[in-house]
Amino acid sequence: MEKHGNKALAELCGKYPQLLGQKDNIAQAADILIQSYLSGGKLLICGNGGSCSDAGHIVGELMKGFEDKRPVNAELARKLAEAGGERGKYLAGKLQQGLPAISLTAHEALLTAVANDIDGNLIYAQQVIGYGVPGDVLIGLSTSGNSQNVIDAVIAAKAKGLKVIGMTGKTGGAMKELCDVLIAAPETRTLSVQELHLPVYHTICLMVENYFFKET
Repeated sequence: MEKHGNKALAELCGKYPQLLGQKDNIAQAADILIQSYLSGGKLLICGNGGSCSDAGHIVGELMKGFEDKRPVNAELARKLAEAGGERGKYLAGKLQQGLPAISLTAHEALLTAVANDIDGNLIYAQQVIGYGVPGDVLIGLSTSGNSQNVIDAVIAAKAKGLKVIGMTGKTGGAMKELCDVLIAAPETRTLSVQELHLPVYHTICLMVENYFFKET
C-alpha cells in the first residue's frame, strides 16, 4: 500500500491541510479495509441524510473500477466463456472485479419492516446481525457521532466480530469510544463535516483500490 497509498494520502492533506491531524487514522482505516478484503471479508456502510448518500457513493467506488483498471482474472474469463459462449466472452471483456461493499441504507422494504415491526433505531443493527461475520468491516457515518441507529449498528458490529471505522465531526460524539478507528473531520457544522468526509472516503477508496489493482 505504501507507494500508491502514501501518494493519495499526501494529495488529500495537500488539498485539505485541516485533515493533517487525521492522516494516521485515514491510513489505518484503509489498512483495516485491505486486511479485511485479503481475508475474504466485505464492507458494510450506514448513515443518515447526506451520510446515507455517502454510503451509496462509497459502494459505487468499490464495487467497480474507480480510477484503476479491474479486468476479471483469466480463470473467471474462461468460465464466463464456457457458461455463455459469445455472450460470456463479451461479459469477460466488460465486467470488472469488485471489492464487496453493501450500503445498509439501500433496502427500503427491509428498512421499513424493521422500523415498523421492531424499532426504527435498529434498521442498521438488524442488517449487521444478518450480513456481518468476523473479519468484515463496518463504516458508520454520523456528523455528530451521536446518531442512535448508527451507534446501534456499531454495537452490533462489535458483538459480531467486525472492525468498525467511524466517520464523524470534530468531537466524535458517542462513537468516539466505540470505534476501532475514528476519522473526526475538524468541523462542527453538518455541511462542513460532510464536505470533508467526501474527499476522505475518496482517498480511502483510492488507497484500497491501488493496493489491489494498481499496475506497477
